[in-house]
Amino acid sequence: MTQQAPDVELVNAGAGPDPLSLSELAGRDDVDAIVLLFQRDDYCLQCRSQVQAANDRYAEFTTRNAWVVSVLPETLDTARDWVENYDLMFPVLADPDGVAAEAYDQPTRFGALGEAVDLVGRLPKALILDTREGELEPRYVHEGESTGDRPSMDELLAQVTEITGNEGVDPEEFQRRA
Repeated sequence: MTQQAPDVELVNAGAGPDPLSLSELAGRDDVDAIVLLFQRDDYCLQCRSQVQAANDRYAEFTTRNAWVVSVLPETLDTARDWVENYDLMFPVLADPDGVAAEAYDQPTRFGALGEAVDLVGRLPKALILDTREGELEPRYVHEGESTGDRPSMDELLAQVTEITGNEGVDPEEFQRRA
């Protein structure tokens, strides 16, 4: 039996249910995978670039029945600002107390200082959870060794396809159908 990822429920500043529970999302028939992106903080330029890149390619994730979920270690108001400023189409979970970061062992650096100050110590992490059986099965994990060490959207989409077998449809075709 594969070890299951922890369930977390956090307030959601973006699209989708609020609060958002990963296990409830996993129980939906239209969700085969959750792409979980752990951010460093709201000032991180690479974090902003990552969510904007995910947003630009969001149709490619949704046609594969994959939900992108970003976890921001900030207040709900700050998470709402992100959603508004970047027109994000996916859930952005506010995690000011680091509940999800701790549950998923988001890496830090610089010892106690890094653990105390997100901007200094928190490093990015990305996971893909296979939810086809209604569980949170971790199938892909990328732990950043530096602030810029993140998987590309091409890599994440390829991993979703490999895990679920769902190649999606062409985003332009998807737009025409909508």
